Order: sequence, then structure tokens, then C-alpha cells
Amino acid sequence: MKIFSKTIVLCGILLSAWFTSCNFLDVDSYFEATFQQDSIFHSQANAEGYLWNTPTRFPDPGAIWGNSWTPGQFASDELTARWRTTEFSGIRFTVGEINERNVPSRMNIWYSMYSVIRRCNIMLANVDKVEDMNTLDKQKYRGYVHFLRGYAYYHLLMNWGPCLIVGDDVIPNSESAEFYDRERATYDESVDYICGEFGKAAKVLPTSAQQSINYFARPTKGAALALISRLRLYQASPLFNGGDAAKRCFGTWKRKSDDKFYVNQVYDPDRWAVAAAAAKSVIDMQLYELHTVEMDTKNPYPLAENVPTAPFPLGAGGIDPYYSYSHMFNGEGVIQTNKEFIWAHESSNVTNYTKHCFPVYYGGWGGMSVPQRVIDCYLMADGRDIHNASEEYPYEPDLTKTIGNDKMLGAYLLKGNVPKMYGNREARFYASIGFPGSYWPMNSASQDLTYSKRQMWFSKDDPSGITGAGSNINDYCVTGYVPVKYIHPDDSWADGKGNVKANFRTSPKPFPIIRYAEVLLEYVEALNNVEGSPSVKVLNAIGDTTTVTVTRNTNEMKYYFNMIRYRGGVAGVTDAELADKNTFGKILMNERQVELFNEGYRYFDTRRWGIYLDEDANSSNWRGLDVEKERTDANNNGGFWNIVTINLQNIRDRIAEPKMMFLPIPHDELLKVPAMDQNPGWNR
Repeated sequence: MKIFSKTIVLCGILLSAWFTSCNFLDVDSYFEATFQQDSIFHSQANAEGYLWNTPTRFPDPGAIWGNSWTPGQFASDELTARWRTTEFSGIRFTVGEINERNVPSRMNIWYSMYSVIRRCNIMLANVDKVEDMNTLDKQKYRGYVHFLRGYAYYHLLMNWGPCLIVGDDVIPNSESAEFYDRERATYDESVDYICGEFGKAAKVLPTSAQQSINYFARPTKGAALALISRLRLYQASPLFNGGDAAKRCFGTWKRKSDDKFYVNQVYDPDRWAVAAAAAKSVIDMQLYELHTVEMDTKNPYPLAENVPTAPFPLGAGGIDPYYSYSHMFNGEGVIQTNKEFIWAHESSNVTNYTKHCFPVYYGGWGGMSVPQRVIDCYLMADGRDIHNASEEYPYEPDLTKTIGNDKMLGAYLLKGNVPKMYGNREARFYASIGFPGSYWPMNSASQDLTYSKRQMWFSKDDPSGITGAGSNINDYCVTGYVPVKYIHPDDSWADGKGNVKANFRTSPKPFPIIRYAEVLLEYVEALNNVEGSPSVKVLNAIGDTTTVTVTRNTNEMKYYFNMIRYRGGVAGVTDAELADKNTFGKILMNERQVELFNEGYRYFDTRRWGIYLDEDANSSNWRGLDVEKERTDANNNGGFWNIVTINLQNIRDRIAEPKMMFLPIPHDELLKVPAMDQNPGWNR
């Protein structure tokens, strides 16, 4: 979180600066020490200062790797590493080292979220006392407060599941112990309450079109509706909607007072209709669109013959698929004006953790490693998967066979000595994955070609591999693949090495909390599971409650799904694939893996889909190249180019148990509220 100023200045000057330049997370914590609570609501300036200081208690949404607020990326099946330190709590969670007595401090946001909730309750109880605030400003003020309160509960829900909801109570310190002794809400009650908070916010918050770009990081009506969409999709998913995973993980977990299941055990198909309608409300705002970059007519990105060339979004015509995707993440795009970002923040965490992708030899801590499973999810250039590749764009599993000639894919250089396995792939692959032989420009280190314009191989005999790590025994890629989604061609960490001085690094980079592609995928996934034509209530695009009828409309599904495919420069889904719910469901899962890779979704997706327990710790999912071997040694049976089970203690120790659907509630918090149940499988 940014602290805007650490200099004590006159109160009037400080407040003036806040309201002319602050954004959602940009208010000085000095406010807390300056004003007593009874002074906060004496003026609009003070009340708004208190409001916009409150979000500083939220964790950086871009903290999804190290020091993360959730188990995060390293607790998903998208990344692994040799690290097992307090910085990388996600890895420690996967090997069973975290319990109710030692929830890591960065991840243990329980207290800070209830601190936010208490502050929100204070604001709701006192805003009417602000004499110089007009009625409309009070309505908007309440809307922001309801959003913040809902967002605090959202964080609690994502980490711990069913919430302890305190309503509008401002919890005092003078009551007897019985006053604080409460039971948790069920998962459904929690989701309904949080969506209700976001719904109240959506009625009065400005849209992105109405809000100044100076306040781009503040939540809008669209952010409120999009979070409702996300939560309703989760609520409809098997883990929380009577699926096998719900029974396996929560089948005996009941609230003591009324014997009610904390997590729904009976399938309700209409929840998919609710989720679809919620996502469609965001779409119907007609404010958001997928980010695209115009095609360079002199150097166009090549498209497969089966990819429609109609103008986007009806085809991939007129756009550069590689730039359209990569510019959202690597710092090249402008966060304030990107219409795909429904809600996004600048995040120093994103910038800092690109260093963990760069090899040690090039100034990084290069241990972030992507398993072969993820590589295999990326499509071929014509939109087929690797198991159904065409003759025109074949998949070659033999890693000793190379492409042959250098190729320019628009602005992306694919070297000819790269294995054919990595050729003929879709643009999102090249924008997201650093594979053996991938070309790293590192343009800001151009003073010394030792540290710029290099191919990274990640093998033992290359500076990007174990040898280059030197005495940093844990700081090398263990699979042969690293994530490069947030890395700009100019980025380098080699400052001070050789002749490299004063590297350019795009800082800070954007982190999309919610982007439009996610909403489109939510809409299509929900529609795919709708049964019949249920009528459901939903907040519409302007925040009013309305009733809509939802059906499994394959034309809608095809249009919005193909829009994402075309932006990536590949062919869309076929009518035959759409016709079967289960077939298309698998395609959707794969598309989320590819489109939303390394954005923090996968940890939650595998759980809500009910596939976590069977797949997460399965050794067949944890394979990569043999990085302990040399790629040029012809006498070691393929050496580096063998795909093997990752030789890593963190993989061998990895477990997947029902209790790991949620974090354990910290022991100290349970002592404060004896009636509050622990999550199943964990001790009090």
C-alpha cells in the first residue's frame, strides 16, 4: 500500500491534497493520529479523509506470489519453486506446514478485515451527522462504505469461507464476553450478505465513464456488479452447490444452533442462471471491452487460415493478438484508460516478483517455475489443442526436433533452434511463457550484450540454469519454463552487472483485480450449465433489481467466448463443441487456465470445480524438463530434453486434503469467540 506523504503539514493543506490527488489506496495514515473520532464527522473533508484512509488496511491485490494475502499462486498447480520460506506461504500451505497456530502474518488478514468492517459501521452510523455534506454526497459516501464493507467480507470469504457477520454493530470494548460470542453464517448466507453490500454500492456509485481517471483505482458501479458476478459463479459451482466435492469436504459440517449445513449439500441448478444474469448485467453496461492493439500493417501478426479476419470482435482482423494481450500486463498499456480493466491497481508486488522470473545470472532470483501441464494447455495457432493438432499446425512432442529458421510473429522473435513443440502456438503462449530457447530482449541492458538479447535455455549448461545460479542453490527454474506475462521487452534486473547501468523497469505494473475477459468467461460458463428456462432476480446494469429469464443460449455463448479467442488470434469454438455441455465445459476450464494464467484465479478454480483433491498433488501434473542435465550432451539419453517428474522436495511433499479448501481460522481468534466453529479438519 502506498503512503502518500510522511511529512506533517497543516491540516487544511493535507486535506486539500487528499481530495485533489488521492486514489483508492493513496491517503496518508497520519490522519489517524490527527483526528479523534468525535471530530471525524464534523466536516465533509474529515469524513471523506476517514473513508479514504480505510482502504489502506486491505492487502495489495497484486500480492499473489510471495508474502501473499491468500495461499496464492504457489498454492495452485500453475507454479512451483524450491523455496520453502516464510515469504512463500503458499508452498508451505501445500506441504502441510501451516495450521491454526501459525497462519502467516501477511495471510492472516482476519483482524485487519474486521477492523475495516468496524470502521465502515462507524461511518454508516455517523455520516448523517456531517452538516456540510449534501444528500447526494451522503448517498455516494454510503455507497463507498457498503462497497468497502462487502470487500472486507469478500476477503474473509475467500480465505476462510463462511463469515462471522456482525451486521451494523460497532463492537464496543465494554460489553460482557457473551456479547461477542456469535456463530458464523453459512456460505450461502455470507455470499448473499456480501452481494447485498455490493448491490447497495452499485445503486449509487459512479460508473467508470462518470469517474475521473485521477480516481481510476476507486471502485465503481461496474466493480460492484462484477464482484457479484464472480461470487454468484462460485456459489453455483460444485464445491458450494451440492457437488461431490461439497459432500466430501463439508458433508458433516453443520451449525450447532440450527443443524444447518455450512455449505449447501443439495444441487440447485438455478444458481447457474443467477450467475449468468449477474455477469450479463456487467456486459449490458456497455462500458467495457477486450483490450486490443491495432495491427501493424507492415509487420502483421500471422493468423492461421481458419481464423476469421472480420474486424474484431467478429474476427481477429485489424488487431495484433500478441500485443493486445501482452500490453495489458507488462506495463506498456495505460492502466487508467484500459477499458478491459473493470477494476485495477498499480502494484509494486507485480514489478518486484518479475525478478523471481529472471535467472540469477541476469540479476534475478529465477525460481518461479511453470509445470508442463500448463504448457500443454496452450492451443496451437489454429485453435486446436495439442491432442488434436492439424497437419497445417502440427504438434511435435519430440523436443530434439527444431523449427529450423527464425520467424517473426509480428514483433515476437521465435528462434529457429527452438524445439518444434514451442512452434505453431497461439499468441498468448508467447506472451505468457518463457520456454527453452525463448528470446529475452532485456533492451535496457543493451550496453552489454552479455545481459541483453539472449536466449534462455534453463538447462544445466546455460547461464540461465543451475550453473548460472552459483551459490544460490534454490534460485533456478526447476521445470524449464518461467512465467513472463508481466515482463516488458525492456525489463532487466542486471543493473551493476558488467557494463549494465541504470536499468529501465516499468514500475509499478498494473494488476487487474477484475477484467472484462473474466466476466465473459463467467457468463459463458454459467450459461453452459443452465437447465431449462428459470426466471431469476438480479441487479441490472443500473443497479436496480429486476427479473430475467435465462436459457442455455449457444449463440450467446459462442459470441462472447469467440471474442476472447479472436483477441488471442485463434479460431473460435465450433457448434459441435458447444452442443455438448460436458465437452464445452472442459474447453471452458482450459480457456480459463490460458486466458487467466498467473492472475491468481487457479487456486480458487480447482477448488470450486471440485477437481483439486484428485489433481493438485497428482505427480503426473508436476512434470517438466530435466533441468539437472545438459541440453548439448548426446550421451545422456536426451538429457535436458526429457520430460520427467519434477525432482523437488516441495512436489514430493505436496498434499491435497479436504480441509485445505479453506485456511484454518487462527487459534487466537477462536479464543475470542467460543461459539465460532473452526473450519472442518482443523483444530481449534
